Amino acid sequence: MSRIDLDNLNQEFYDVLRKHGYDTEIIFTKRKNDATAIIKDLTDDIDLVISGGGDGTLNEVVTGNMARKNKLIIANLPMGSTNDVANMYGYTKNTMKNLEILLSGKPKKIDVCSINDTPFVYVACLGDYIDMAYKTPRELKKKYGKIAYIMYGLKQLRNRIHSYDIKYKVDGEEHVGNYAFFFITNSSRIAGVNDIYYDVKLDDNKFEVALASAKNKKELLKLVASTITKDIKDIPGITYYKTDNFEIEFLDPPKTSWCIDGEEFKTATTKFVFSVDKCMKMMTPKENLEYLFEEE
Repeated sequence: MSRIDLDNLNQEFYDVLRKHGYDTEIIFTKRKNDATAIIKDLTDDIDLVISGGGDGTLNEVVTGNMARKNKLIIANLPMGSTNDVANMYGYTKNTMKNLEILLSGKPKKIDVCSINDTPFVYVACLGDYIDMAYKTPRELKKKYGKIAYIMYGLKQLRNRIHSYDIKYKVDGEEHVGNYAFFFITNSSRIAGVNDIYYDVKLDDNKFEVALASAKNKKELLKLVASTITKDIKDIPGITYYKTDNFEIEFLDPPKTSWCIDGEEFKTATTKFVFSVDKCMKMMTPKENLEYLFEEE
């Protein structure tokens, strides 16, 4: 039996799921964090949980699953405005085709990262303008899709970019530095940009760390443009690590919150510990298995 959390549904969904042998129950979310509570309360005999929505909805589902003693197999059916995770996995823009691709896929153990024990699926980031991911009005996102983020971001542009003095530890070694942007990721696609990393694996018990320096808009735009043509770890101004443990301490409180999987992560602390755990299975389209998984 499977339980499915979807925002929009018609008879086609039932027909496709029935064809693949699933007895289906639909549960709609009504407010933030509903999906987390729903997954926590499911019984252990559930065969598959499908998250219908964007990256934020998937984060809620993963968070709920990580809180369970017995983890359920989950799947992502993209129906949001950006869907970075879905694009990385190889989904299309056709919802029904994606459902078929999903149900014909293969369950794979995936790495789940966390920031101070709070799970995230593909990205935790901090810096100026990053708050547009969670501050862009929902009405704009519904009307214009991911173009809405650009529209909102242009309004927020300012010449001076905040930077932060930090202490950090990676693989047991301590460092200091001054950086404006912080990206801890487990994805080859971030903010709609493909192939930022060329060698990401979702089952290697590692995540990527990119610390970027940019003093003004000109330097920032240069960095962004470089990500289109270069591997991020080869770009001047970016410090890169691939690791399974990372700790960071801000000497002064950041001006903005962390953004995890497109949602705001509010906290008053200035110390953050990042870790990774491979303990959950995701139903994965077959197309990109070799590209995304070491075991393949």
